[in-house]
Parts: sequence; C-alpha cells; structure tokens
Amino acid sequence: MPVHFGSTEFHFHTISSPLATQIPQAAGVAYALKRDPNRRGKSCAICYFGEGAASEGDFHAGLGMASVLGGPLIFFCRNNGFAISTPSAEQYAGDGIAARGPGYGIDTIRVDGNDALAVYAAVKEARRRAIEGNKAVLVEAMSYRVGHHSTSDDSFAYRAKQEVEDWKKIDNPHHRLRKYLESEGWWTAEDEEAVRSQQKKAVFAAFQKAEKLKKPSLDNLFNDVYDKLPWNLVEQKDELKRLLNKYGEDWEPWRTELQKFKDAGKSL
Repeated sequence: MPVHFGSTEFHFHTISSPLATQIPQAAGVAYALKRDPNRRGKSCAICYFGEGAASEGDFHAGLGMASVLGGPLIFFCRNNGFAISTPSAEQYAGDGIAARGPGYGIDTIRVDGNDALAVYAAVKEARRRAIEGNKAVLVEAMSYRVGHHSTSDDSFAYRAKQEVEDWKKIDNPHHRLRKYLESEGWWTAEDEEAVRSQQKKAVFAAFQKAEKLKKPSLDNLFNDVYDKLPWNLVEQKDELKRLLNKYGEDWEPWRTELQKFKDAGKSL
C-alpha cells in the first residue's frame, strides 16, 4: 500500500497490512540483536500495534517468543478504544492489554497516551530495561481515536458524535502539550499561528510540485519488493510488456495512461 514505508538506513521495517504480523517478527529481531555482539547492549527494537491487533493470535505468539528467547524489545500498544471499528468492551473482558504482560513474565507499564511527556518517560525507562536486561517490555498507552479509522469508516455508526467532540476538547494531547509549553514560557499563540501558516504554505507547495511530477517508471511495479524477481513476477512482467507492445500505442486509454509515467512504459 502507498503509506507502507520502510527504511534500511533508519532501521525501519516495512509496514504490512495484515494485523499483528509485526509482533512475532519483532521478537525475532530482538533475538537477533541479542545474538549480535556488535549491537548487543546498544540497539533496541520497538514494535507498535493497537489493542485490536492484540486480539490476534500473533500477539500471543510474539510475546511468548520474546519472553522465552529474550532480546531488547519494546512492545508498544496504542489502545485507542476502537481498533478498526470494534469498541474495546467487545474485544476483551479483562483489564486492557497491560494485564497480559505479567502472564508472560514481561515487565509492563500502562501510561496516559495523551500525555506526550509521560509517554516519553515511559518509553525511555522501557528502553533502559530492555537493553540492560536483554528482554522485552510491554507499554500500553491509553488514548482515544477521535478520527475515523479510514476513509471507508463511519465511526459515528458505533459511537456518539458528541462523545468524540468532548474528547477533542477535554483530553486533546496536542492542546495539553501546547498548554504545558505555554506555561513554561516556551511557546505562545503567536508562535502557534506562525508555524501553522508556514506549514500550510509548505504543504500546499509540496502538493503543487507533486501533482506536476510524473509517476515512477512502470517497472517499479515489480522491482521494489524482491532482490531477485521470483518466476511468477517475471511471467507477469513479460505479459505486461507483451500487452503494451501490442496495444500501448493503438488503444487510446492505454496510450493516455502511459504518458503519465516517467518513461511511458518503455522501462519494461
């Protein structure tokens, strides 16, 4: 999916759509860090997921692996109360996700997820424990999802609109952090307005620039996942090339679409 970024340079594993698959993967990464003498005592893995993903079997598999195999790892659960569209009361009857950590022998902390400074302090301590103890730590950050899960989700079908509006006003993490900065004399309403104006201009400028750019080369459709293309993708790539050679210049819809790519499909 377009928003599933990754970065080898910054050690950021590519995001994947299936729920909770990253949790046992993170346990494996932590075990690898434990066995690597060059990174042992220095590096720590962190795995983010929501309380909805914690309802998957991979959550238990991952915590079980981490508790037995060891390795520096922070399991960070963002409990926003609704997963994709299921209220937490319909996901579990116990005391949230933090209650599960001790059952696996994992150090656990629950923190106010709407308090940026509290989250920072909790994760800092979790990292210290993970690296010094070469073990996993579970952090549950309690929050509230004020937005819809996605463009296809109408969250007002399963919660009251007024409830959302109340949370926006009463326990908004952005407002809380801003108020703290203002109380310390580090931020003002004028600073806020200046930054908002500057960032709005920057975003619109980026949009305008991006909209004028052509799409990446068409062969990127096949080349951005595997180091060496597997046989089935080779066949699909050859088939697309054959169809483009046959119809690309003659069929108007394809001819128009190909012009949107950097190389007009010639990279195939």
